[in-house]
Amino acid sequence: MSKTVGVLGLQGAYAKHSKMLDQLGIKNLIVRYPDEIEKCDGLVIPGGESSTMSILIDQMDLRKPLQRFKKPILATCAGVILLSENKSSAKVKPLHKLPLLCERNAYGRQIESFMTTIEIQNEHQNFPAIFIRGPKISQIKSNKVEVLAQLDNSPVLVKYKNIMAATFHPELSNNTRIHEIFINLI
Repeated sequence: MSKTVGVLGLQGAYAKHSKMLDQLGIKNLIVRYPDEIEKCDGLVIPGGESSTMSILIDQMDLRKPLQRFKKPILATCAGVILLSENKSSAKVKPLHKLPLLCERNAYGRQIESFMTTIEIQNEHQNFPAIFIRGPKISQIKSNKVEVLAQLDNSPVLVKYKNIMAATFHPELSNNTRIHEIFINLI
């Protein structure tokens, strides 16, 4: 059976995620409309600008289909903010699918972006993690959230049920490992 992974294509690095899935031979679909979500066996919510993405989710009538989506999700950077249990604000209305809180732009401004290596739990290789105005997970609200990687004692890659969340941009590296781990959840 062929798997189809949707990539939320409203804003941000969605094309890079699609290319990474192509590299892995995974059929993927750029999702922009509610009926497209139903065609997906998994979904990637990419990084980008969380307030813009939040507005577009509402303008495109995607909020309810995203909240109802029970299949595996990979969220990166702004996607983590959108899935968090942060309080709604004038800028961002989270989907409340991940029991954690996070701080927007916690690693600094655009010019303070950086790349470092992180060690993923149960992996035998380091992963090149690229942080661009990334969020920082400030509180995990459930003992069912598994921390898969940390940076300076802060979680940067977590798993909750069938949701993976990375506060960095795995799609910008040449390493497909994060996407492979996600595909195995489907």
